[in-house]
Amino acid sequence: MESTSALLQSALTPAFLLVALGSMLGLFTGRLSRIVDRSRDLQDIYSQTKGREHDRLVAELRDLEKRIHIVNRAIACGVLSAITVSLLIGILFIIEFTGLQLGRYAVSAFMIAIGLMAGALILFMAEVRFAIRNVRISEEFLELPHGSKKQ
Repeated sequence: MESTSALLQSALTPAFLLVALGSMLGLFTGRLSRIVDRSRDLQDIYSQTKGREHDRLVAELRDLEKRIHIVNRAIACGVLSAITVSLLIGILFIIEFTGLQLGRYAVSAFMIAIGLMAGALILFMAEVRFAIRNVRISEEFLELPHGSKKQ
């Protein structure tokens, strides 16, 4: 009974990692959904635009396409990390019930899962920075006092 209890305790850490990954994936898919909605809105008005407005719309669509690609890669890293964590939990149970010496595989799975999770977070940060870089708020909407400039 003690070994089963210890096994369940050792499996809890990866299980908490799965919860964190699930939250991250929820955030990423929400972000992807907003990007896709925006791209659809712009595609709906594409044929109605001309000149500079059309050029700005096309530039924004290109940026949205890049953002979709980045978020998709972040989601892929997150899903692969979750799969690896699931395999890690399975390895822990196999070790406990068979006595096989799979410790190296467990450590490797954990390191791979953390690496993939870090990759997902790096991609997420890249997408956020890319999105913010392209947002410019006109001074007229900021209602700045006359003579002052936004920084």
